[in-house]
Amino acid sequence: MSQKKYSGKTDIGLKRANNEDVFLIRPELDFCLAADGIGGAAAGEIASRIFADIALKIFSNTIDRSEQDTLNRVQQAFQLANKEILKHVIRYPDHKGMGCVAELLAFSDDGFILGHVGDSRTYRFRMGQLEQLTQDHTLVQKQLDEGLISADNVKHHPLRNVVLRAVGLEEKLAVDLLKGKTYTGDLFLLCSDGLTDMVQDDQIQKVLSSEIDIHRKTDRLIKIANTAGGNDNITVVLAAIP
Repeated sequence: MSQKKYSGKTDIGLKRANNEDVFLIRPELDFCLAADGIGGAAAGEIASRIFADIALKIFSNTIDRSEQDTLNRVQQAFQLANKEILKHVIRYPDHKGMGCVAELLAFSDDGFILGHVGDSRTYRFRMGQLEQLTQDHTLVQKQLDEGLISADNVKHHPLRNVVLRAVGLEEKLAVDLLKGKTYTGDLFLLCSDGLTDMVQDDQIQKVLSSEIDIHRKTDRLIKIANTAGGNDNITVVLAAIP
């Protein structure tokens, strides 16, 4: 049984009629995830749920937690979910265009494996410093990388929500896979853009560095996003290394 501490919560926000976000925490299987549905006649939540269900199925049979096996399972979760969402759209053509962006964090025997697709994010808080581990798969991030816009333009760019990569949209899916060691005191944050569009990184760092427990940190981040306007669904998942 993992000694790590987990916390997760999803909130509809203040402007949306339904919540297309899904999160899953399974301490006994040493993984957690956050998925944010997109497109397809309000069927985004179905895509998010498919992703979560597939990941759970893959990790439920885990015995070996070597780095390579864990990495293989993370990759498999994304690829199989991609196929299942495409199959769903064939069965239900009115859901065409649905998919999800997702973060999947799994712990191996001596570190972590992170799978990332889309504009949800994973951060690591270590030794008082917040680091964004993932890079957004968005049009504005691509323009930023190419020097076409400045960092100051990103937050309020009219095309900031155009996602270039998502689970379930195309037959071939490229997944960003990251790995690293874990250290005592590390705190991982998986979140949908409903948090990061409304809350600045310095605000996130302030909450994560506070002395309150992990569940209150989760609640506080969601409250700050709603106080700032709550324009989207908000999902926060925290995983703390003892």
